[in-house]
Amino acid sequence: MLSVLLLLGEQMSKVEIQGICAPGFEAVGEAFARNFSHYGERGAAVAVRHRGEVVVDLWGGAADTAGRPWAEDTLAVVFSTTKGLAALCLHILADRGDISFDAPVAQFWPEFAANGKGANTVAMALSHQAGLPTWQGPLLENALYDWDFAARRLAEEAPLWEPGTAHGYHGLTIGWLEGELVRRVTGRTIGAFFRTEVAERLGADAWIGLPEVHHQRVAELELAEPDMASSFFRKIAEEPDWFGAKLVTNDGGDIRPASVNTARRRAMEHPSAGGVTNARALAHIYAPLSLDGALDGVRLVDEMALPAMRNVRSASSCDLILRLPTTFTLGFSKTWGARSLGPGSHVILGEQAFGTPGMGGSIGFADGEAQLSFGYVMNRLGGGVGLNERGQGLVDAAYKAVGFRTSEPGFWVR
Repeated sequence: MLSVLLLLGEQMSKVEIQGICAPGFEAVGEAFARNFSHYGERGAAVAVRHRGEVVVDLWGGAADTAGRPWAEDTLAVVFSTTKGLAALCLHILADRGDISFDAPVAQFWPEFAANGKGANTVAMALSHQAGLPTWQGPLLENALYDWDFAARRLAEEAPLWEPGTAHGYHGLTIGWLEGELVRRVTGRTIGAFFRTEVAERLGADAWIGLPEVHHQRVAELELAEPDMASSFFRKIAEEPDWFGAKLVTNDGGDIRPASVNTARRRAMEHPSAGGVTNARALAHIYAPLSLDGALDGVRLVDEMALPAMRNVRSASSCDLILRLPTTFTLGFSKTWGARSLGPGSHVILGEQAFGTPGMGGSIGFADGEAQLSFGYVMNRLGGGVGLNERGQGLVDAAYKAVGFRTSEPGFWVR
């Protein structure tokens, strides 16, 4: 391993990038440095494991607007990158035989059968096919802090399409679908289950519901301005009453500048968009999933459970909510969109890869063919729902380092 310290740009404040970068992976370090010098990165971290071994673990920049250095143990809120951590909990339960993806959600959560959802399966819920992309009934300010209330209201909703016949991104509701299933099956909250069954077993610095003692380590987020030219916001402008608009207009004030940096939100168990972690932990959690389900004597799932994580379950040239091409497995994202659609409108991974990107450009994923696991977090968010130049540039460099190349329709291939 190489210890590196890079000083960038005399025309700007010098940025120290610290950590390790193994021979052969120098391009990842160069891409990380370029994010600061060319793409306005404020503070960030990237980590890569190859064949289970740490090959990149870099961090640098500022953790807040006051200039606090991004430290080795700095944490960040990773928004929808949390979805992959939550989905893993369901796959662990399925691997143990405690839940079946083909079973109706109502088998475990009887109240969920209301309003025609009795045949809605766990698989439909995980693959964004449940027809419940938003809460349609109005939510009061801070409603999502009351788990029981939000789950009860979701169970009462009628699906917006016949479950299983189409898919649209369940940006917030999927976390309550997953979390309530975990609670009904195990008697534990999803944050507690994730902590004991995943994070603590691996020694990973990751949380769904951050304890107060760790709050001083969290980076301050800078939200991006909404991309009003995107297909999603154009749809809202053209059809203000469109059901998908409620993803941003009916979230109980969840994703607002006044809320995202609060201790209260960091502490809440928010399995859709509230996970707090760092790049090192993301790469660590996905590392067993890039192998045979185990790493360093810790087995998360049997190898036979991995195809359900990586195999496509829903795909469309126009997601009913995001208005972009999207592709999902049971709880994870695949490659979707295209570079030609611009930053924030794509995620380009290997054909066998699966993971989840987060609003602003964070990502964690595993690729069993490349034997690669990856994590990237930052505090200055980019626009869109996919990767921007910063995250995609790091992903591209990691794939090149392990001998992959791009091919049509845009996958990284050996």
